Amino acid sequence: MLSAALLELFPDPDAVINRLNSLGIPEVVFEKEPVFKCGILGTHMKVTVRGEEEESADVMTSGVSHDHDHVHDHGHSHDHDHAHDHVHDHAHGHSHDHGGHHHHHGSGHVHRNLADIRSIVAGLDIPDKVRQDIMEVYSLIAEAESHAHGRSVEEIHFHEVGAMDAVADITAVCLMMNELAPEKIIASPVNVGFGNVRCAHGILPVPAPATAWILRGIPVYAGRTEGELCTPTGAALLKHFATEFGPLPRMRVRQIGIGCGKKDFEQANCVRAMLGEIPDSEEIILELSCNLDDMSPEAVGFAMEEMLAAGAVDVFTIPVTMKKSRPGLLLTCMCREPLREIMLGLLFRHTTTLGVREHVCNRYILDRRTETIETPEGTVRVKEASGWGTSREKYEYDDLARIARKKGISLAQAARIADKSRDK
Repeated sequence: MLSAALLELFPDPDAVINRLNSLGIPEVVFEKEPVFKCGILGTHMKVTVRGEEEESADVMTSGVSHDHDHVHDHGHSHDHDHAHDHVHDHAHGHSHDHGGHHHHHGSGHVHRNLADIRSIVAGLDIPDKVRQDIMEVYSLIAEAESHAHGRSVEEIHFHEVGAMDAVADITAVCLMMNELAPEKIIASPVNVGFGNVRCAHGILPVPAPATAWILRGIPVYAGRTEGELCTPTGAALLKHFATEFGPLPRMRVRQIGIGCGKKDFEQANCVRAMLGEIPDSEEIILELSCNLDDMSPEAVGFAMEEMLAAGAVDVFTIPVTMKKSRPGLLLTCMCREPLREIMLGLLFRHTTTLGVREHVCNRYILDRRTETIETPEGTVRVKEASGWGTSREKYEYDDLARIARKKGISLAQAARIADKSRDK
């Protein structure tokens, strides 16, 4: 569903399908099909493996096995009832995304570990950045399954998520995200569903343990549809790509994509993606501040990380002198108004403060966009900012750092490699 929604954001979806089919994913074919859900026209991404499309069912035999004779089946149903919006801001940095992901069940008793998946992905005709994204998504899933089952990551063998159709789905999402190159992806809170799912060893609550582990720190809700509406794969894609979670921001929408699942519910079984831009170079921002003098540096750092993960624009500290001449910290969280309650909850939960001050500010910003260049060492993103009579650009640090570590060179030398590729 997510890959189908992203597909509709492209001016030529057929060209994207051709590109996906040329990647070299073994025995996999991508097709797009028009589908109506509650009278709304959208796209279903059909993935066939050896000529057959994997079917979803109410009770599935999927999950993780720790050895070839011991299989944990989690019953992941892969057509999800989601009515969230995905918004991707290509040029100026706002996008709205959500947690539905349509993936299919692997066949039979195929078991693969992370090394097997890495070998498959290594052979695909994709940019290095996409390859890295795919493996980071798989690592999130492996860590969650490891925690859920009490086994090391090395012992985790993928059944559902290791099947070729799931490799295809994750690859498709990562490739299209790379092509769209949004400055920011804002995800709506995730509808996880409610009830129970049957597995080989009994009944598990929704969300499944691995899904719940991945979604830590992300706003979720149960909704009104009984069943499992978010799987570990969808949760991992959200965790990896979304930069913040909240309602649809103020933006100028340029393109809308609707991805549909195969099941029919009372609520439209679809995911909506919106691609757009911030209309102005001004926005309202909140500064939530508190003084602290009785917390360890580690605890302060943890609180800051939790707020950033939940969508804060920025979190910072300033050394201050408090009453009785005690040295302390002024902790400030900058966030947009829709996230006020979430940030206040995190401040009170993770700090020792008894009160938080709020300042409402006008924030003036430059228009931002991201371009990509291909170098002999992989893709490098270029961040460009303009407005208010000025313009500037810089390479994405993570991309330069990857090249520097790979080649054993400095960041400056990695930047020169990027410069040479741009000059060609």
